[in-house]
Amino acid sequence: MFYKPAEGHGLPHNPFYAIVTPRPIGWISTRGQHGDNLAPYSFFNAVASDPPQVVFASNGTKDSLTNIRATGVFAVNIVSEALMQAMNQTAANLPLGTDEFTRAGLTKAECQTVNCPFVAASPAVLECKMTQIITLDGQDNHLIIGAVTGIHIADECLVGGRLDVTKFRPVARLGYLDYTIVREVLPMDRP
Repeated sequence: MFYKPAEGHGLPHNPFYAIVTPRPIGWISTRGQHGDNLAPYSFFNAVASDPPQVVFASNGTKDSLTNIRATGVFAVNIVSEALMQAMNQTAANLPLGTDEFTRAGLTKAECQTVNCPFVAASPAVLECKMTQIITLDGQDNHLIIGAVTGIHIADECLVGGRLDVTKFRPVARLGYLDYTIVREVLPMDRP
């Protein structure tokens, strides 16, 4: 099959969402004038290491984007297998001012380098200062770039001086309504 996105694919579901997989989930927490917000974004990734930087895309002007524009900060909460159902609860379209932490039964903690809450049970959290918001082509598409200003790692996830993802089993998006959990790690030396 070949298709041009501008001309459509003729399938019942858009295959683009399932091609680039697995995609890590940026579970973005923010604080704004209407309270705290927590929402998952599957168009998310780390893009630089020195200094560390992350990006995520918002398709639509959602509460996360509104809060980041107002405050300039956010946190990325890594979704573990144990937090998967709570993450899904925070994906709901809810009225402005609804606290997704409370709705999903999650305990909040306070970031140390930015004025923002984070998911206390998350195995790793990246505190971020927004450096750019880029308007992308299309209808209401935005790329948010953040510099990482602080990193939290659960002590039990550090083994032999390394972060061991098998200790928390990160969740990733596959497309459509499908997810996967990292349960196996395959080391490979570079040539």
